[in-house]
Order: sequence, then C-alpha cells, then structure tokens
Amino acid sequence: MTRIDNVIETDGALVLGAGIAGLFTALKLAPMPSIVLAGTRPGLSGSSAWAQGGIAAAVGAGDSWQSHAHDTMVAGAGLCDPAIVDLVAREASARIEDLVGYGAPFDRNPDGSLAVAREAAHSLPRIVHVKGDGAGAAISATLAARAGETKDITLLEGFHAVELAMENGRVTGIFARSGLGSSARLILFRARAVVLATGGLGALYGVTTNPLEARGEGLGMAARAGAVIADPEFVQFHPTAIAVGRDPAPLATEALRGEGAVLVNGRGERFMTQVHADAELAPRDIVARAIHRQIAAGQKVFLDCREAIGAEFAHHFPTVHAACMAAGIDPAVQPIPVAPAAHYHMGGILSDAHGRSSLPGLWVAGECASTGLQGANRLASNSLLEGLVFGARVADDVRGALAAGAMRGLPPAPQRFAAPSPPHVLRQAMGRDVALERGDAGLRGALDTILRLETTSNEPALLNMTAAAKLVTAAALARTESRGGHWRTDYPQTTAKGTRTFMTLADADRIAQTAALAPARRVRQ
Repeated sequence: MTRIDNVIETDGALVLGAGIAGLFTALKLAPMPSIVLAGTRPGLSGSSAWAQGGIAAAVGAGDSWQSHAHDTMVAGAGLCDPAIVDLVAREASARIEDLVGYGAPFDRNPDGSLAVAREAAHSLPRIVHVKGDGAGAAISATLAARAGETKDITLLEGFHAVELAMENGRVTGIFARSGLGSSARLILFRARAVVLATGGLGALYGVTTNPLEARGEGLGMAARAGAVIADPEFVQFHPTAIAVGRDPAPLATEALRGEGAVLVNGRGERFMTQVHADAELAPRDIVARAIHRQIAAGQKVFLDCREAIGAEFAHHFPTVHAACMAAGIDPAVQPIPVAPAAHYHMGGILSDAHGRSSLPGLWVAGECASTGLQGANRLASNSLLEGLVFGARVADDVRGALAAGAMRGLPPAPQRFAAPSPPHVLRQAMGRDVALERGDAGLRGALDTILRLETTSNEPALLNMTAAAKLVTAAALARTESRGGHWRTDYPQTTAKGTRTFMTLADADRIAQTAALAPARRVRQ
C-alpha cells in the first residue's frame, strides 16, 4: 500500500473547492470548524471568479419568486424538479442579503436599491451585477476575504485531491497530493463531513470558457466511489465565447444581449429573428445551436454591440472590453467574433434538498452537484445562486449530522501519480462528438477513445477525468431524444414526457462496453 505522508483531521467539515459554493458553505458553517482545500489561491481558483453574468433573484420592483421559478421551469425543458425550483427561487433574496452583509459591492440605482438587469429567457430584469460583468470575481474576492478573517475556517492552498477516503461504506475524508515530482506527498484529510464544491467539467472539451482546472474531477471521484450521478448528458454551451483562438476562450457575457446587442453573420444578417420569437434572448441552447449551424455552413458570427452599447462599453462591461482589446478588437466600434464553447454542466452528483449525495458522509454544492434546479438547460445566472442556496443548506444539514461519533481506522491510499492535464485526444473527442450536436456513431467513437485512455494509466486524476467524460457520453448515447442542452441529430424530436437520468459509473461502464461491441445504428434521415 502506498505510504501516507501525513494525516490531518478535523472535528468539523472538510470542504473541497474554494469558489463561491465552497467558501459560502464554510462561512455558513462557522463557528463550526472547517478546512477548505483549494488548488490555488481561494477566491481566484475555479469558474466562480470568471462568472460575468451575475446572480438571479427576484429583488426588483414588480418581480416575484414565482415568476423566477416559472422562467427556470420553462428553460429547464421539462426536467427541473418543481419543489427544488420553488425552494431556490424563494431563498434567493435571502442569499443576496447574506452577500450584501458580507460586503459584496453590487451595482446600485441612484436611490440605493439594487440595480437589476435582464438576461436571456428571464421574463423580467432580476440579475444583480457588479460593475456590469464582474460579479463572479468581486463576490469570490469578498467571500475569500471574509473566510480569511474567520478563525474557524482554515484555508489551505496547493492541494490536488485525487480520491475519496471510504470506511465501511462512508466517506471519511479525501486523499490529496501536495508538491511535484519526487517531492510529492500524499496526505489524508479526515473529517466527519466532506463537502465537494469542485465545479464543472468544461475543460474536458476542446473549446471552453472554464478555467483548465474544471476537469470534472470531483464528479469523477464521487462516481468512482459509487455515487449516483444525475443528468450527466446535459452540458450547456455558452453561445458567445469570444472567438480569438485563446484557451480557455474569453466570454462575452449574456448581459450584452440583455442590453440589446445582436448576432449577425459574416454577411451582416441578423439571423436569430428567424430562429426564435425572443431572438437573441432565446434560451441558451437555441442560441448556441443557431450560431453553431451558421459556422457549420461556412459563416463567421459576430456579436454587434455598437448601437446598443457603443461608447459606454468600457464603463459598463470592463472585463469583456479588456478581453476584446487584448485581441485587437474595439467592441465599441467593431463587432465581436463569437462561437459556442462548453460553459456549464447541468448534471452532476445527485443531491437532495439538503445537499446530501447518495454516499453517507458526502455533501455536494455548486456545479458538481445535480439538485434538480437546472433541468436540461440552465437559466442564465442561476448557477451562482444554486451554489449559494445549497451552500447554506449543506451547512445547516452538516451541523445537525455531526452529532455522530468519531471515525476509526485508516482507509487504503491510492497510488502516487503525476497530475496530468486533460489529454488532448480526450478534449478533441468530447469537442467533436459530445458537443452541441450528437449522433450515434460519434458518441460510440468517443466512448471508444475514453475506454482506450483508461488502459494507458492507473493515475487517479486521469481516471477521474475519464469517469466524468464517460458518464456524459454514455448518458448522451442512452438518451434517444433531443432536449435542452442535449441534441441528437439522429433523434431530433423531444418525447412527450421528460425523464431524468440517474446512473452510476458501473452503469456507464456497461453502456460503454456494449457500445464498443455493437455496430453503430444507421443515422435517421
């Protein structure tokens, strides 16, 4: 058995991930002690700090949580859990109040009230922003600062978690790697409650708006330990990544279209008016596929902000403005080249209303979880909200659960390894065959690539990534319809009644092995 260099224990909770969901959970747990493990500096790592859009909440005049819930259900394309949607919409305003109390610098109206903006598929303005497009960075920095000032929270940087520690069927900790090469150490963090807040899996795709650490490893760790995974086939592509050849791709926030920016092709034609009644404010999957099809037909696509925003661009959207200017584009006077990119995972580790996974001792919050809120297609700016609502709910539930006795024993440790990046061949296969439009042959080919990769190494990090990719791809092959973020070219119709996917890694393995043995079905015309 591989030697464990050190064991670190806490009587409180162990939180993996220092984005908004993880930091908010730890703050809500205090004064209960917690350890927060971060790959890099808390408040800067993960997708949270990159989020431009803001947070959806019914805090504006004339709005209601019922209206927010209705819009969420419509965008979710029949797969949202109504009880969870109502719960999140009702609790949204309280979570905004929490952030205000922590010092989040939300944009304000002249009278001091919170300024709200409209984004795609919302019936009313209800998105709270920070400096137009800086909500994620500002809120992450605020929570990190508050966590750093809280004596009950221990923030630890530079740890790469690779495997859940299991004892008698219960999650009792996390094995994490620290250091590089010959100086690498394997450390066991033991805790009576483990919370995964590890984010999404966008970096498994060739083109993504996510940071490259968003590799689905939290999902993979839970799946390898036997957790039930829900709706993994539903991956949302942001319609307007800035197409300038950068990896990750910078993002042109949806708020630009909320302000009236329009999509045009290389001929200057505005095409979304022919696709959907809401044009550029249609649900993200519809806008993304429309752009994808323009590009597939040989057209370039641009987001034209000149008339709607113009000279005010740098002031209202400084993050996007800086990204454009760095690429030699002045968005005040030039259209922005855009293309869809992997952005958000609606699926994840199955969670109940308290953030509990199917594994005793393991809670989940944020993008790595599947609560039933997002359905088949996430409503804009509901992602940070979900992390906040369930961060608070996890904290409440963990406090009640830690009345149990102490743990005993030490679980077996994983093998040492050198942490790999997502293999290029995996990102290429996911981006080509498991992206906006999917078909039988491509999905089978992607599963074959994943199975071959798994035979090349027993490194836990790689196995976590291939587990996440396999779950997405196997569930996409099994769902023979098109719905929300999942579009099958060979099954373009949507069934009358939507059903959610619930599967384990063993289920995905069986689908993958069967697909490898069976001939590809003829694509329907």
